Amino acid sequence: MRMFYKICVALLIVGGLNWGLIGLFSFNLVGWLFGGSASTISRIIFTLVGLAALGAIPGLLGLGDGSGESTQS
Repeated sequence: MRMFYKICVALLIVGGLNWGLIGLFSFNLVGWLFGGSASTISRIIFTLVGLAALGAIPGLLGLGDGSGESTQS
């Protein structure tokens, strides 16, 4: 599960940076890289970012992955 959370965090960073660029400069980097925000690959990436956000909720709530390891450093 640790790798799952690392993938979620990486996708959330991509999504966060993309939203930051949209907010600051009206520039959609994912859309620009993959042929527009309506292209299939862009929609897949947006969907993966959304799923990563859902997957990160247990970590945010301190539920972790159930392995007994502390998520706090």
